[in-house]
Amino acid sequence: MPTSRAPAPLSATDYLKQVLTARVYDVAIESDLESARTLSRRLHNRIYLKREDQQPVFSFKLRGAYNKMAHLSPEQLKAGVICASAGNHAQGVALAAHKLSSRAVIVMPTTTPQVKVDAVKALGGEVVLAGDSYSDAYGHAVQLQAEQGLTFIHPFDDPLVIAGQGTIGMEILRQHQGPLAAVFLAIGGGGLISGVGAYIKAVRPDVKVIGVQMADSSAMAQSVAQGQRVTLTDVGLFADGTAVKQVGEETFRVATEVVDEFVTVDTDAVCAAIKDVFIDTRSIVEPSGAMAVAAVKQYVATHKTKGESYVAVLSGANMNFDRLRF
Repeated sequence: MPTSRAPAPLSATDYLKQVLTARVYDVAIESDLESARTLSRRLHNRIYLKREDQQPVFSFKLRGAYNKMAHLSPEQLKAGVICASAGNHAQGVALAAHKLSSRAVIVMPTTTPQVKVDAVKALGGEVVLAGDSYSDAYGHAVQLQAEQGLTFIHPFDDPLVIAGQGTIGMEILRQHQGPLAAVFLAIGGGGLISGVGAYIKAVRPDVKVIGVQMADSSAMAQSVAQGQRVTLTDVGLFADGTAVKQVGEETFRVATEVVDEFVTVDTDAVCAAIKDVFIDTRSIVEPSGAMAVAAVKQYVATHKTKGESYVAVLSGANMNFDRLRF
């Protein structure tokens, strides 16, 4: 798979500075950190939900996309940007482009839920459907980028994108200043956990950073275990937001340093977690958005913990309505 040329790797201190100065609040809100009371009672631990489903595009992805694009030159913005995305990053790029008056070409896999395609078009993005997976769409986007002289906005493998996502970690630690055992984050390409993990480990190294993957899309967990990036032959598409065959170079490097452990969850656990979130919030998150909650439940059951505080990041709510029948 081709790679876009990302800037040089940043140190932990560099990431801390990048997160603190990230430009995300032109488009993003500081999302709520809510107590999941019913789930907390059931698990005998304090569970908090970081509500990134509240963002204008119903996922965290606009943070990184906007931070990257806000750093582009006027010439680059005028020429336009391009990205490949299963949906949430696409909406983030489209919204950022609208805000910054830039053209945005969005290459999406043909398997993308229609709700995400429509949302991107509504934000002014030019949608191109190509391939069955993110990796296929990525290859096509790189080709279009070269042909049309556009700037590639990577969904995860870019320090400015990572730093934008890291603002979630900054908010969590500001919103919850008491004891905190662990923060659980879903992993696709690794941008979210790299940014949040880098910030948390720089400020509160006692807090565990736990990565969550689907059992059928565990590229990061396998890569870290093997000490090198692996490429999965295929990925499960139930949690389409995290269905990535290969994680980024920079996200792999950062995750190797900041992630304390990985939890893998299956489709049944994620379906149950979607229901748990609904019971506590009356909101329906997408499968990738519920992965962190599924992992908290699994972690508590495995480690038999009581009275601890955990944060699960609800990463998105762009649910394909037809998928609710699962």
